[in-house]
Amino acid sequence: MLQYEIIIFWSDEDDAYIAHMPELPGCSAHGESYEEALQEAQVAMSLWIDTAREFGHPIPEPACELVSPSA
Repeated sequence: MLQYEIIIFWSDEDDAYIAHMPELPGCSAHGESYEEALQEAQVAMSLWIDTAREFGHPIPEPACELVSPSA
């Protein structure tokens, strides 16, 4: 699976952590905890990519290569 940047921040307005994926337009998620927002972001990215494929929309390449923590 492609790996995209995920930006997670606390929103007082939403009273939740918001996960934003800037490389995937309109793709975001939220959660009551940082970890939940991250998990929901991964689900949202997968659904975003599946939907783009289904409708023949282009899927952007990740802007940068992410390095795993064990590297």
